[in-house]
Parts: sequence; structure tokens; C-alpha cells
Amino acid sequence: MEVVKAVMEAFNFICNVQFWRMAVLWTISLFFSYLKLFCQALISPNSKNYSRFSPKYATTTRPICIITGATSGLGAAAAYALSQEGYYVVLVGRSSELLSKAISDVKRRDSDACLKGFEVNLTSFKSILEFKLSLQQWLWDSNMHSSVQLLINNAGILATSSRFTSEGYDEMLATNYIGAFCLTKILLPLLENSPIPSRVVNVTSFTHRNVFCRRADKETLSGKFFMKSKCYPYAHIYEYSKLCILLFTYELHRQVGLMEKSHHLSVVAVDPGAVRTNIMRELPSCVSQMAFIALKLLGFLQSPEIGVRSIVDAALAPPEVSGVYFFGGNGRNQNSSAISYDAKLAKDLWDTSCNLFQEMEMCVN
Repeated sequence: MEVVKAVMEAFNFICNVQFWRMAVLWTISLFFSYLKLFCQALISPNSKNYSRFSPKYATTTRPICIITGATSGLGAAAAYALSQEGYYVVLVGRSSELLSKAISDVKRRDSDACLKGFEVNLTSFKSILEFKLSLQQWLWDSNMHSSVQLLINNAGILATSSRFTSEGYDEMLATNYIGAFCLTKILLPLLENSPIPSRVVNVTSFTHRNVFCRRADKETLSGKFFMKSKCYPYAHIYEYSKLCILLFTYELHRQVGLMEKSHHLSVVAVDPGAVRTNIMRELPSCVSQMAFIALKLLGFLQSPEIGVRSIVDAALAPPEVSGVYFFGGNGRNQNSSAISYDAKLAKDLWDTSCNLFQEMEMCVN
């Protein structure tokens, strides 16, 4: 009976147009991204690939790196990789139990790793605000400089059903973009206060190439615009959230250029490609397994340990590198979609996001 139920669930899932959007358009977008890399290497063999730049710090103080979504997959892999580079890694996740497990896993591989876990719900502005206060208190109690050197906005979900946060936002948009925007904005003073160059790394996806929607108003950003569809358009919303994180990256890069205090703060985006993580946990298990098999046969599927290399490349690129879209590992980068460079759309998104931030701030206070 359970088998029949699982088969029917999978059948109903693949009959949805959103599934075929993922299966066809996402695969084409991934192929196109790798094709661009190939053509780039063919046409411009001397194109700029950024080498890694190890952080310089005093013997008694390690630079602080904050990673969201750090309990599994790419986040956990990044925590280990950057602890090896000398960072004191702050792991951010929704589950204290999973945070403890992730920290134990890194410690088992490297007993000298410096790690700290904070339970944070990125869909809650109150939780993000409490995190900043807890982080500052921890830095004070640990006799560390009140600053952050590296913020990696990695947390993301692929929700297949409509869910709204307590503040009235679509949960996928809240997790993938709004939470990252609010966290970055709240931590900006700590990033600006760094005595050495600091950086924000935003994890995006090749799926952003399928978005042609030039809306950045409150209705769209909250997810209500997408609810006009009969079925929850999870593929569209996921793509849009990943475009938003890119637009945010480029606009923050422009904003930083206007701030005198932030001359040493850089902002980059990174697309790790297709990585075998639990991002597809809400899909029927047989469907997600088929997707992984297909991606593996096409040669696109990577393990978290391989996929994280692009994130580490972005994190450790030279301090002057900013406003760049990393893809493909080995310090390689390319142009994102044309719409992601729309400066007006990015500014509209920035203004709308700032308005949402102020509204949530007033509600908390």
C-alpha cells in the first residue's frame, strides 16, 4: 500500500508543469553555463581566473567567517574548508541538534578547528536580530575584535508547497533572499568595522537564467504575486529568489562603492552548479533520485566537497575582487543573465527590500 501511495505521489508530481520546468529548463541553463565556460576558455585562453588569497591575521586572532545553512551539504563543507584556511567559523542553522552534529563532524576531521554554532531562523526578523546581539556578546566575552571578515549567505530551500512566514512572506523567498538581505544589512556595521578587508559571498544558482520577470515590488517580493497561479509555482519562485540574490549582490557592490567607510568591503556571487545535497528533500524520493542519476549521467552532478570549491574560490579571491559571478571552480567566473545586470531593477529591489526591512524592524521594536 505504501509503495502504491509513493508511486501515485511521484506520478502526480511529474504531471505538474513546474516539474517539467525544472527538468528541462534547469538542465538547459546548467548546460549553457558550462558551454559559456568552454567557449570562454576557447576564445580567451588568458581570461582572468582569480587565485585564492589567504587571510592575514594576528597570531592570537582568527578572522571570523559566518556561514548560513551550515548544518549540511555545501554549508557544512564550507565550514570545514574555511576552518582549514584559518577562519574561526560561525555556523548558522535552524536546528541546535544539527548544528552540534555539524560541529562534531568538522572537529572529528580537524580537532584544532575553531567553531561556534548559533541557532537562527532566517525567516524570522526577530531571530536574525537576536543573532546579531548574541554574536556581539560572544565576541565581547571571547575578547575578540567586534567585527566580521566573511559572511556567506548559503541557506536555501526548494519548497514544493505554499507556506508563509509569521511576517507574511513566502517561506522560500524569505529563506533564499529576504533573510539573506536582512542578515547582511544587520551585520554590515560589523563587516565595515573589520581591520582587514571583509567580504559578503552570496550563493546563487544557474536557475536564475530562466527569469524574465522585471518586478521588484512588495507584492512580488512577498510571494503574493506568484499566488495567482492555481498550483504553487515553486520552480518560478526558486528561480526568482536566486535572481534576487544576484541583483542584491550587484546593487550592494554599487552601494559599497559610494560608502567611504566600506572601501575595503567586497561583495561577490557564486554559483556552485548542481550539487548532491538535501535541497530536493521535499520532492518524492524516487523523483529526486532519478534527477541525481540523470545529472550524474550528464556529468553535471558534484559532491558537496567538490561543489564547495567555487564557494571557497569566491571567499578567498583577492580583496579588490567585487561584483563578480563565480562559476565552475578554479577561480573561474562569467557573466550572469542579462536581466541580472539591470541597474534599475536592482535599485528597485534594494528600495523594496529596505522598506520591508524597516517594516519588520518597527514590528519588532
